[in-house]
Amino acid sequence: MVEPGERGATRIADRVVAKIASQAAREALRVDAGAAAADAAAGAGAADVAGVVDTADADVTDAADVGLTGLAAARPHAVAVVRGDVARVRVAVELGYPSDIGAHCGAVRRHVIERVGELTGMEVPEVVVTVERLHVPQWEHPERRVRRGRDRVR
Repeated sequence: MVEPGERGATRIADRVVAKIASQAAREALRVDAGAAAADAAAGAGAADVAGVVDTADADVTDAADVGLTGLAAARPHAVAVVRGDVARVRVAVELGYPSDIGAHCGAVRRHVIERVGELTGMEVPEVVVTVERLHVPQWEHPERRVRRGRDRVR
């Protein structure tokens, strides 16, 4: 008779690992945003506050915490390739400008490795983080704001 633990296999689809990685990247960016807001409250400059763009379905108050009111940022997008018990992940994010891009990417990389490993039991030897866009807070450059409708000068 075959032992119960050897009767079958569990396979986790690439898209499931990608979804976990996307959510982990979002969590890492939120933690960085909270740290930037705390630094600002402690007297840090506005450049430190603009560090991270929170993701798409966050409401305006979340974005305001990092100085990016009215900005519709995209949710981190991830793609994963799973081979056996090894997952390789690519994550695309959007960040605020100016910010420490290397620190934010490192935080995303570490958190994705940790969460995918915890939730799937897989080894994650490679996480590639791509910064697709940098956002400038609107209050720093109000003259660049696009006016639409009745507010536009004719």
